[in-house]
Amino acid sequence: MKGVYCMKFVIQRVAHASVAVNGETAAEIGRGFLVLVGICQGDTLSVADKMVRKLIGMRIFEDENGKTNLSLGDVNGQLLLVSQFTLYADCRKGNRPSFTNAAASEPAETLYEYVIAQCRKSVPGVERGVFGADMKVDLLNDGPFTIVLDSEDLG
Repeated sequence: MKGVYCMKFVIQRVAHASVAVNGETAAEIGRGFLVLVGICQGDTLSVADKMVRKLIGMRIFEDENGKTNLSLGDVNGQLLLVSQFTLYADCRKGNRPSFTNAAASEPAETLYEYVIAQCRKSVPGVERGVFGADMKVDLLNDGPFTIVLDSEDLG
């Protein structure tokens, strides 16, 4: 079934973004990507590697001609990665979503930490949300420009 067993990134091109926990700013970035990271059952390091490569290479910043030809590295952009299990909400039955397709906390956190570490190898400015916390996310979406990247689409 498409979209059930796959890692998902919701990538938002932002002018700035931040995450607060208990009223305190936990992380903030300037121009770059706010990425909501969804990890489901069965995701692997190999899947994470493919997703990170695609994310880092994503050319969605405008060049001097107004064309989306520039990557995060081309614009010295930053990343804010926020774990988001609710990307796996199953709303097919009733009005209360089920999240059974999301990975359990321990493997999800391990893969989330791995994604962060891999991104830091290529991007100097990588910030992160607080795994499992009740976060308040503030952003200025630039465009707006939002892309859903699904590992099943990467082959």
